[in-house]
Amino acid sequence: MSSHYVVLLLGSNLGDTEQNLKNAIAKIEKSVGNINFFSQMIESMPVEFVSNNIFRNIALGLYTQHSPFFLLKAVKRIEEEMGRLSDSFAIGEVVDRLIDIDIVTYDNINFESNKLILPHKKHLFERDFSKVLLQSLNEKIKTQI
Repeated sequence: MSSHYVVLLLGSNLGDTEQNLKNAIAKIEKSVGNINFFSQMIESMPVEFVSNNIFRNIALGLYTQHSPFFLLKAVKRIEEEMGRLSDSFAIGEVVDRLIDIDIVTYDNINFESNKLILPHKKHLFERDFSKVLLQSLNEKIKTQI
């Protein structure tokens, strides 16, 4: 089986956001693959919706054996297990959430379907907090190689 390099971005703005991220990271390592690189953990204001709840975010770099669709299914299952009641993509609006796990990149593939778009263009090009996290992740990778 071949291994694929994936970047995930996690966010939480409900409850104990730091613990939510730690719990999600543990579940990712258990079901998706060992995490090789971590960005710094940062706080950010909500994007694309109004909320009084501040987000805590982190980016992860890891290798996985899973296909993009299996990976998507795995991260959605983790969100559900942790208590996320609705997916913003499915309901058509962005809302507060206990955990959000987005696939930012999967190797260097470009792919688009009604359920998955790779790479995640908003995280790569539009969202300032994402750019900070991805830069932090890239710096960690450079220092560990």
